[in-house]
Amino acid sequence: MRTNRAIRTPGGLSLRLDVRAAVVVALILLAALTASVVLIGTGDFPIPAGDVLKTLLGNGNAGQEFIINELRLPRVFVGLLVGASLGLGGALFQAISRNPLGSPDVLGLSQGATAGALTMIVLFSGTATQVTLGALVGGLVTGFAIYLLAWKQGVHGYRLVLVGIGVSAIVTAVNGYLLTRSTLTEAAQAVVWMTGSLSGRDWTQVWPLLWLCAVLVPLVLANARGLRMMEMGDDVSNALGVRVERVRLLLLVAAVLLTAAATAAAGPVSFVALTAPQLARRLTRSPGPNLLPSLCMGATLLVTADWISQKVFGADQLPVGVVTGVLGGVYLLWLLVTERKAGRI
Repeated sequence: MRTNRAIRTPGGLSLRLDVRAAVVVALILLAALTASVVLIGTGDFPIPAGDVLKTLLGNGNAGQEFIINELRLPRVFVGLLVGASLGLGGALFQAISRNPLGSPDVLGLSQGATAGALTMIVLFSGTATQVTLGALVGGLVTGFAIYLLAWKQGVHGYRLVLVGIGVSAIVTAVNGYLLTRSTLTEAAQAVVWMTGSLSGRDWTQVWPLLWLCAVLVPLVLANARGLRMMEMGDDVSNALGVRVERVRLLLLVAAVLLTAAATAAAGPVSFVALTAPQLARRLTRSPGPNLLPSLCMGATLLVTADWISQKVFGADQLPVGVVTGVLGGVYLLWLLVTERKAGRI
């Protein structure tokens, strides 16, 4: 039995509140904030959580303020924003494709961003800023190519997934070729970037991603109703007044931008976009895309994975993408076993 409540505003606007989903979102946000505080205090110079909170409120000493505000806080912000972008982007792709495997990892967007970054590293010996721009352009070009190739009187889920898998295979081969053209130093730099890492992130990576999320997240949430209606099919959605192709194109562009920007900021962090929407859906037990829970879950997963990486292996010893890959692989195996026992596969 689900608990839903209707909320009416003085202006006559009526909203339906899913109490369980709201509680789950609040708990996930609390977990993300807790993990962030613990992560800020983790490193070669440990800082207790109480001192972290005092410093964030402006009551710390000069040494703690420098370590937290200049070195660790930007990394945590990047982790939260990248995780949130991947979680929301993954939820959008899975809802539009109507396929739980319809994530940026599978559709080739992460590989496209990687190709853009590798092009700047190998062919142009680009700076960090140029590599970031290359990754952003690579992701956008790949997303545009997938959309054009999948278009046939509209874009439908199964075509989007199949085209995405094909494009992913092609771009992966291109990435392998670029690696064979690289020097030993370039290859080492490329491999670290391709794994996905938050090491060395500063405020220059925070602000562009923050502004992008500030624009795209409200836009996506404003179209959540149309996205949910589209799950009943295009004909029914059109009959209910949803402009299906316009909503689908708008949300696809938003998902591509979120994924490309996240990949440009931290590299192709694997499995977050695939896993976060599924975990959010299992916790809320709510049908539909679960956009806000997926966003919060993605942020929590990434900062928690970064904390595990630093706690177990030491600061900057293991890229966070390795941890998310291991956790995501374990989750997928558990999911397959569960689905098989239930007789669904």
